[in-house]
Amino acid sequence: MIKKAFPILALSMFSSTLGIGIVMPLLPLYISEMGASGIWLGVIVSSYAISNSLTVPFAGRLSDIKGRKLFLAIGLLAYSLISLGYIFATDVVMLALVRFVHGIAGAMTIPVGIAYLGDLSPENEEGKWMGYANAAFFSGFGFGPLMGGLVTENFGMNTSFLVMAGLNMFSFIIVLLFLPNLRVREPGEEFNLSYREMSGSSIVRGLFSLRIAEALGRGGMFTFLPIFGVAIGLSISLIGVLISVNTLSITLLSPVSGLIADKLNRRFLAIIGMALFGLFIILLPATGSFWQVLLLLLGQGLVVSIYISSSNALTVEEGRKFGMGSTMSVLFLGMGIGMGVGPILAGWIEGLLNVDAVFYNGGSICLVGTGLFIWFTRRYKEKKSYSKSESELASVDSA
Repeated sequence: MIKKAFPILALSMFSSTLGIGIVMPLLPLYISEMGASGIWLGVIVSSYAISNSLTVPFAGRLSDIKGRKLFLAIGLLAYSLISLGYIFATDVVMLALVRFVHGIAGAMTIPVGIAYLGDLSPENEEGKWMGYANAAFFSGFGFGPLMGGLVTENFGMNTSFLVMAGLNMFSFIIVLLFLPNLRVREPGEEFNLSYREMSGSSIVRGLFSLRIAEALGRGGMFTFLPIFGVAIGLSISLIGVLISVNTLSITLLSPVSGLIADKLNRRFLAIIGMALFGLFIILLPATGSFWQVLLLLLGQGLVVSIYISSSNALTVEEGRKFGMGSTMSVLFLGMGIGMGVGPILAGWIEGLLNVDAVFYNGGSICLVGTGLFIWFTRRYKEKKSYSKSESELASVDSA
């Protein structure tokens, strides 16, 4: 079952993150053409994170009750239609509204798709399948800017938005026709669907601390990495290569990291991965050449793939108690908050001090998040058991 469903889920996640990757480099140009000020760029970028964060807890909870396929299909359809909204947005207010709705659609696709995969993941193989999911997730971010740049340069910006709409419409049709309708609860079976009860889980609190800290650090780092790169003499194209290499290294390494997470202690791997990620951010100001930054970002790709695969595997364990969609939504809520606040916090620190301080602050936040995770999960005992058959994990209705 999981082998049949995974290609469809991977396509839906790739389509969603590819759309985000396509749009992000184009937004500054699009807003500039409208004659808007820089503050509107911040508002428009943040509007996605705000609506996504507000929506994801409800989408996760409802997908636990009503089923994943419905929300995944609606999200992909909305994603496709809202992609056309970028073409017809005539001013910054409309563009901000498009981004806001885009964030709502995103809350019904990526977290729900990963929750679906978590439902099907056999015990002791959570890391493996979460590693595959991470590869699909980050590949869209890696290829999106490249595709958006090439298509825009040769065919115009509107064509990039049409490509995004078409790919998500194709994914919607594939999900609707071929993805089995997974029943996440058997008759009479109940999950503890209370977020208050979930917040009492030390693992969930620790994972939330990790995810929000990682997003704060990453958001600030990538916002000011181009400025740092120019300061040490790098061209815009080389800076683009650095960002793509970092993202694609996570993509390539995640499947291997997922297998490692099934063999070793997941809590330990999450701690090591996150701590090293924070340390690598702090070390960025010490670099002075393209190759030094490249080496550091490759190291980041390795440790981030380990951290995410391990932490997502832990999330699947908790999801079996509280509902996979609800539990995944908590982590994506932390990520949304971090990505929304991170660039703003980094901008304030850069204005107050300098660009180096942005990296020191971001890395320190990651280390604090690691410390909180260690404290919250100090009584965690690793669960290892023989894998259950997939028929014991979920039942399937006809699509």
